[in-house]
Amino acid sequence: MEARLENAENQKPERKRVVDLLARAELHDLTRVWDGLPQQPEMQMLRGPEIGLVMVRGRIGGGGAPFNLGEATVSRATVRLDNGLVGHGHVLGANLKRAKLAAVFDALWQDPQHREIVEAQLLQPVEARIAEEKRKKSEEVAATRVDFFTMVRGED
Repeated sequence: MEARLENAENQKPERKRVVDLLARAELHDLTRVWDGLPQQPEMQMLRGPEIGLVMVRGRIGGGGAPFNLGEATVSRATVRLDNGLVGHGHVLGANLKRAKLAAVFDALWQDPQHREIVEAQLLQPVEARIAEEKRKKSEEVAATRVDFFTMVRGED
């Protein structure tokens, strides 16, 4: 048990990346990889999947006083695989299947036997899609950029 906890401490930054990518993965990405697994793992649902609300907070000017912006719908699930690994899935919106699959892939990523499959077939394509969306958005913003300049008169 201590070895598993120690291993979990070492994975914190990577695990944050994984959970973030799983939250942003589309349902078709998750089901494609799930259906393509050589053997789908047995699992037990520990929580949900369930739909709820979270309060979205904002800050004035990005660093000022916090305020409640409003509520957002989220779906979450927690699963335990037959090997004892626990995975959590949280996704924006009301999609129970997506939350459940995100939790399953979180648990599978923690298993060294499945990590490479999850990385190559799911996480890297999602990361590439996000990067492409970001690049397109940057191009759209750059196309509307206006440069201002000031002309100085020589009377001063």
